[in-house]
Amino acid sequence: MANIISNILKVKDLRDRIFFTVVALIIYRLGSHITTPGIDPLGLEALIESLQGGALGGLISYIDLFVGGAFERFTIFGLGIMPYISASIIIQIMTTAVPHLERLAKEGDRGRKKIQQYIYFGTVLISVVQSFLIIRWMSQQEGVVSAEFIGRPVLFTVIVVITVVTGTMFLIWLGEQITHRGIGNGISLIIFAGIAARLPSEFLKTIESVRSGDFNPIAFVLLLLVFLAVTFFVVYQEQGQRRITVQFARKVVGRRVYGGQNSYLPFKINPTGVIPIIFASAVMLFPVQIAQLFGTNYPTVATVASYFTPGRLAYIIIFAFMVIGFAYIYTQVQFNPVEIAANLKRQGGYVPGFRPGQQTQEYLQRILIRITFAGAIFLAIVAVFPDILLNINVFNGMSPGFAYLMGGTSLLILVAVALDTIKQVETQLSMREYDGFLSPKKKK
Repeated sequence: MANIISNILKVKDLRDRIFFTVVALIIYRLGSHITTPGIDPLGLEALIESLQGGALGGLISYIDLFVGGAFERFTIFGLGIMPYISASIIIQIMTTAVPHLERLAKEGDRGRKKIQQYIYFGTVLISVVQSFLIIRWMSQQEGVVSAEFIGRPVLFTVIVVITVVTGTMFLIWLGEQITHRGIGNGISLIIFAGIAARLPSEFLKTIESVRSGDFNPIAFVLLLLVFLAVTFFVVYQEQGQRRITVQFARKVVGRRVYGGQNSYLPFKINPTGVIPIIFASAVMLFPVQIAQLFGTNYPTVATVASYFTPGRLAYIIIFAFMVIGFAYIYTQVQFNPVEIAANLKRQGGYVPGFRPGQQTQEYLQRILIRITFAGAIFLAIVAVFPDILLNINVFNGMSPGFAYLMGGTSLLILVAVALDTIKQVETQLSMREYDGFLSPKKKK
């Protein structure tokens, strides 16, 4: 390990990229502690504490996972990067259904820039709607709005919406800077930093529950073993691939021979990553946000929305099926067998045993359906795993935040982003003939 760190420090470009990434993430974490103007921090803290243990408190803890505690404090980064993720997924799905977006996707760099602009517009729209719903709910709670804004709801709403939306757009810009000037995918690293920042406090909270007698020590040890097993399976699943052999026809041009080599198409067991879970979460949270806005006037709405709060049996079942459904939809968006088969045919490639074109397309479609089924079932289990743990009597007293951090979506994000970042560093070191994290040690 010391040798790897030494190699990293020797490469100036890599050293500068890591330094820039660290500084950018520190800026993100500092901003996560700056309270939004118009919000009374003490009043908000008292409100959050009063909701602990209830359905709404569990919902807030779940949302807070992806923003590193910024939502509970409702800071300038209170919405985090999630509106951008939601807008990206929506636009990508619409690309297969809207002819205009489909044409743009095929126009190369110009089309991608135009689609990116639509994603930015969608991010602003989603951020405005979400922040308005949250503000409407907060303004109805006693002690949350600071004294200077009491009786001035329009001014309070405008200031908070502008602040929160600006914070989200700044995070998008910061993530893009990390992507271009730092290490790895900046958006993913920002989500990673938000989740990782909460791990120490939630772990210490669980330890304190053990010391106070609220949580059984044996159950705590068993819980750690369960999390280790889940981590192993997540890593194993993230590394798993189905490789489809591809051969390229040999071409003779003059005295030179081109092509003729064998290659493969790597299809991951979980080709969609954590995207289906994030999108399903956003959809599941929408009824609860509507209930926050209208629940006081329409009790039926609040009653229906209560079944969509994390931990309820209805939530677990619906959430699992939605994750599986979105996994299939997003796989078709990301890996279109028709396009893959057409590209192989243009490049003179073919899958042995299948004719280029229709046969190859049907074969790839069958492979994707089978792989997606296994990956979707795995994602659904990972997504609902914390809710199942919290409903097991032996684990009573465990912090909900700790369960969500170590047992579900957050763990999948942590593992995926960590592996991707290691590969990025590995690639940089390999280009300069240095040993990396994954490189076999050279024999002396």
